[in-house]
Amino acid sequence: MAASPQPPQPVPSRSGFIHPDGHDIWYEYFGDGNREAVVLLNGLAMSTKAWYAFLPLLTDEFDVLLYDYLGQGASSKPDVPYSITRIAQYLTEIMDTLGLEKIHSMGISYGGFIAIEHARQFWPRLHTLTLSGIILSREELFEQYEAISLRFYREGPERFDLYTEYMYEKIFGEPFVRRVTRAGLEPMRQRFVERYKNDIHCLIRLTEAQEEYFGELDNRMHEYRAVATPTLIMPGEQDRAIPLWAQKKMLDIFPNSRWLLIPECGHVAYLERPDVFFPTLKAFMRAKRTDFPAPL
Repeated sequence: MAASPQPPQPVPSRSGFIHPDGHDIWYEYFGDGNREAVVLLNGLAMSTKAWYAFLPLLTDEFDVLLYDYLGQGASSKPDVPYSITRIAQYLTEIMDTLGLEKIHSMGISYGGFIAIEHARQFWPRLHTLTLSGIILSREELFEQYEAISLRFYREGPERFDLYTEYMYEKIFGEPFVRRVTRAGLEPMRQRFVERYKNDIHCLIRLTEAQEEYFGELDNRMHEYRAVATPTLIMPGEQDRAIPLWAQKKMLDIFPNSRWLLIPECGHVAYLERPDVFFPTLKAFMRAKRTDFPAPL
């Protein structure tokens, strides 16, 4: 039997590179610029292409901006120190290139670091801020997890392959794993290994960049508390990578924030429950306030 044809990949209406700090940073914009736009901020090992399957869930109402950080996708992959603060500034440079005065920002997992840092520096340019699977506090367990990850990355391809098995066990919720099955997860894991086995330095540099983020928390906390943007904290109820008690601390930091759990999913809520995640995100962006009626 012939294999089913793959659906055509979406084509951005505008795309290209900006060139900050001598690097090439790739962006893609979907839409004609006449509607409000949302930026979907990549997790650690993602690229713009990882969002393609979900674009139809947003583009009926919103334009969508995607970009690859240093060490990701089509962007430069130098083996030099990376900065979350600077990667967040790249977003504003892309907005300026596209003529976007304001945007909705959604960051999941590592993308939450970028979203939070962008909001700290540029919150007046945000319509809304949505965060999932991220923290804004120093937690010993998270620091241990970061140290373990770096050790696996630095010990070469064989250990990296083993680490991905551990990681894939940790990041998904039970309903998703039962539905997809172990056999279904394996091709996803293998694609991750293939994508980074020759660029493990990128994962190291992106992970090391978290040290600046956490190291500056005390100095920057008053700036985080000043972010007046409507903020939705929307984790998966079975998130084992970033425990809910740690994520919930952000409610005491962002003054205009709301907590809303996505049921029956783990750390990767947008992938595990797109049927809930994206309608809720759209309802929030539509309302631009935290007391919106959630379609849960």
